[in-house]
Amino acid sequence: MPRRVHAALAAGLALAALTGSHASAASGAGNSSPPPESASPSIVLDARTRHQSIDGFGFSQAFQRADVMHGARGLSEQHQREVLDLLLSRDKGAGLSILRLGIGSSAEDPYDLMRSIAPTDPGGPDAEPVYEWDGDDGGQVWLAKEAKAYGVRRFYADAWSAPGYMKDNGSDSNGGTLCGLSGTSCAGGDWRRAYAEYLVQYTRFYAREGIKITDLGFTNEPDLTVPYASMRFTPEQAAEFVKVLGPVAARAGLKVACCDAAGWDVQERYTKAIEADPQAARWVATHTGHPYVDPIDHPLPTRRPTWMSEWSPNGTTWNENWDDGSGYDGFAVASNIHEALATANVSGYVYWFGASLGATRGLIQLDGDAYRVSKRLWALAAYSRFIRPGAVRIGARTTAEGLKVSAFRNADGSRVVEILNTGTAAVSANLVTGGGRATAYRTDAENSLTPVNALRGHGAHARAELAPRSLTTIVLDGRGHAG
Repeated sequence: MPRRVHAALAAGLALAALTGSHASAASGAGNSSPPPESASPSIVLDARTRHQSIDGFGFSQAFQRADVMHGARGLSEQHQREVLDLLLSRDKGAGLSILRLGIGSSAEDPYDLMRSIAPTDPGGPDAEPVYEWDGDDGGQVWLAKEAKAYGVRRFYADAWSAPGYMKDNGSDSNGGTLCGLSGTSCAGGDWRRAYAEYLVQYTRFYAREGIKITDLGFTNEPDLTVPYASMRFTPEQAAEFVKVLGPVAARAGLKVACCDAAGWDVQERYTKAIEADPQAARWVATHTGHPYVDPIDHPLPTRRPTWMSEWSPNGTTWNENWDDGSGYDGFAVASNIHEALATANVSGYVYWFGASLGATRGLIQLDGDAYRVSKRLWALAAYSRFIRPGAVRIGARTTAEGLKVSAFRNADGSRVVEILNTGTAAVSANLVTGGGRATAYRTDAENSLTPVNALRGHGAHARAELAPRSLTTIVLDGRGHAG
């Protein structure tokens, strides 16, 4: 839970919303001079400072959670549409733009497991595989088609494990290692190439259904052994397998992602191992990690795009609140998103379950044909609805204790400013937009991405009213100029 700031924040905010080709008060270019540092807090944007490009924001419905939305156990058609709107609509919900799919490995198909497309050992790694495809994939095909209709173009297919017969422990669960990797000993031979072909075949089945998989991952949390689908890779083994998968994936037009480690510091070790091997580094297009074990508080050591590819906050009960001090409310999610974007420089932010059951830490709770919405959804929506794929994070700094700010410029020229007020006092802030129309949205205990009359005046006399413990999203159209 972010630390509460109990001292009242002084008013004063200078917001220079810039276009890329103009001089700025913050930059000191031309005759402009930087605003004086003073006791008054300020926020300064510099559109000439460009950080990472944004690939998008997303979610997953793996482990048959898509089937819970759509199948016999699922929602009515009306409630299906309402939940899909909440997750995918840019008008009614979050407008999420990445769907993470789970590649199955189980030979069985009970609830909560993801079934393999080749459940039976064909007799060895060099034998012709026997693929099976049901056109449903635990409801994920239906969801992918719906997501595509909403405009999603980024589909990330990720495997938790290889089928058990490809591993040294003979099971798709409880860890184990892919046969053929350095350090393994398997009587059945080397399954590395067969596993690479298996992963690519999965994407071919989706292509048959009209869905183009764009990103392909071969491991999830390779640093953990758990009693469900899981498979261990050391950083060196991951770099080794990348060199097998990379050429196979490239021929299919796929980008390889790695390695979805359970902690951000842990992922750093995988990224370093790949970057240290020029052949492996060539094939990894995106470095992906999770901040479960340790926080997302620094960039990964690579020039490639990085994604926070799975996270939901801790918690053992369903939580719909914005700011209750639990650490798994909406405010905690908003703070995590800010750190991922502004501190770790991620290009993609992929939440865990969009909708799930019981005491879920997802965005939406499903219960038969009923559903409930957490403020976690609106925390994510405040970013994902307005910061679109192809946007660039631009420079932003603040002298205000208790305010966390990030800013983005979309491909259409519109600008988005996200201001998280972590303090317990409202802040009345000076606002300089540099022209263009501005709209403010508030997310807090009373508001869920609600348009609010929080902007006063025009030009140098404009002010923004920032409620305590709130997230304010300011969207400026593309007609602005230098402040």
